[in-house]
Amino acid sequence: MLWRRRLFLGVSAAVVVLVMLIAHEVMLPFVLAALIAFVLTPLVGRVERGARGVRVPRALAIVLVYAVVLGSIATFVRGVTPRIAQEFRTLSAELPALAEDARTKWVPAITDRLGAFGVKPPPLPPPAPEPAPTSAFVARPQPDGSLAIDVGAGAVVVETKTGWRIEPAPEKKVEAFDPGRALTEAVSKSFAYAQANSLEIARALRQLITSVSRVIFLFFITLMLAAYMMMTRERIVGFFRSLVRPSGQLGFDALLARVEAGLSGVVRGQLVICGINGVLSAIGFAFIGLKYWPVMAIIAAVFSLIPIFGSIASAVPAVAVGLTQGLGTATFVLVWIVGIHQLEANLLNPKIMGDAAKIHPVLVIFALLVGEHFFQAIGALLAVPTMSIAQSVFLHLREVTAKDEPEAAQPAPPAAASEP
Repeated sequence: MLWRRRLFLGVSAAVVVLVMLIAHEVMLPFVLAALIAFVLTPLVGRVERGARGVRVPRALAIVLVYAVVLGSIATFVRGVTPRIAQEFRTLSAELPALAEDARTKWVPAITDRLGAFGVKPPPLPPPAPEPAPTSAFVARPQPDGSLAIDVGAGAVVVETKTGWRIEPAPEKKVEAFDPGRALTEAVSKSFAYAQANSLEIARALRQLITSVSRVIFLFFITLMLAAYMMMTRERIVGFFRSLVRPSGQLGFDALLARVEAGLSGVVRGQLVICGINGVLSAIGFAFIGLKYWPVMAIIAAVFSLIPIFGSIASAVPAVAVGLTQGLGTATFVLVWIVGIHQLEANLLNPKIMGDAAKIHPVLVIFALLVGEHFFQAIGALLAVPTMSIAQSVFLHLREVTAKDEPEAAQPAPPAAASEP
């Protein structure tokens, strides 16, 4: 009977993996729902326990947690959106000036520095010669000795009753700008374009409406799935626990505890560290007077969700903006970012994430590259939690197999030397 159980579980696992591979494009809401449920479960548990011994129904606790979390996010977004929009408008207005400064100041400076080290950049191509002014009339000799007159720019040929007359081209008059006529022409062109491309416009509008509807649908379906997972978490754990033999259920509980400890550090700990990173970045950037510092701080916080690469990517725009204000500002920004990441690596990671969430940097880079290659940005975000689960399973199986191996025979102690 044991072999039948193993065969059934093996076939079932293969079918589940096959279905997940075939339907991987629709698995995102389930994965995000599982992460949301994992992150919010401790909060739901605390609300459920209540205060002064009064327990709160779990459904009500989930609704309260959703209300607080989503309300806080909405309040934050509503508060920072006007400032972020203003910063983006200012940045877009100053982009041409920044590009001109980079072309006239930073590129020559970098070229001079490279020349000081003996590195000569390739020479720039010579400027294109200006076109020679064209003459109104060009006389070309013909084989028979006659001349052919070509009429060039600046002249027009007018037909008359007796022949043809060549006259200077009339000067183009620049008419005054008429807002009413310009608006009328713009509206007429818009209606003409819409009439000629009505099918493409309808298709684009349909695609836009479909995309927005899909995003809204996925958002609410993800929240609903996460709520179901939090409501029935004991049943879900009990189902997977029932798949294990009674003798192995203690090992399953140990594996579950290891996975939860690793994910707790990777997911919950990383969210806390991202918040601290964003706050510290905002303090330093505002102190030095960095332009667009709210935007740079939010970029630093969001990019911190991706280990290693996110930290490097978040430093590039902040340092680039600092360079436009001077070398001292850029140096301070770079030193401040390096200091934040040193604080994160040496103090926050051990205290918040704990030892259970430690993953070797080589494995982190490997997981990020694989996740980004197959699933782009979503794969990069979910790569480290997936690697944490895989590492927990591997360490658990290694401990189990080590216990099953027979202990090596210890060498017998040397015989005591006989007394003469």
